[in-house]
Amino acid sequence: MLMNDDLQQRWWTLESKLMERFGKKPDLEAILFLIGMQETGFMEEKISKEQKQDLMHVAMCTVLAPSGFYAAEGRDEDGWPHFAQVKALPEMSLPEQENFIRDHVLLYFDQQGF
Repeated sequence: MLMNDDLQQRWWTLESKLMERFGKKPDLEAILFLIGMQETGFMEEKISKEQKQDLMHVAMCTVLAPSGFYAAEGRDEDGWPHFAQVKALPEMSLPEQENFIRDHVLLYFDQQGF
């Protein structure tokens, strides 16, 4: 499944804004990483692979929460948000999954006023 023109254009616009801000074009994984850092406030010079995965998990839960897939359960003693899965994600092909995530990432940035 190819990305529809509107989604593609909105994604390119987001990439362009992030490229201006950070000096290089981010991929979806990097954008999720940034969202995770934003949501947790986690800023370390050295980040382990596990911490990166945790940050991306927080990002995925955060961007999918407005569509009812996850619900925030609160924060732990370190300030990290925790989520409960409310409903199963629909079965999709890999390209459909990527577009689904991109659409939710775009919604996140719109809600953040970016």
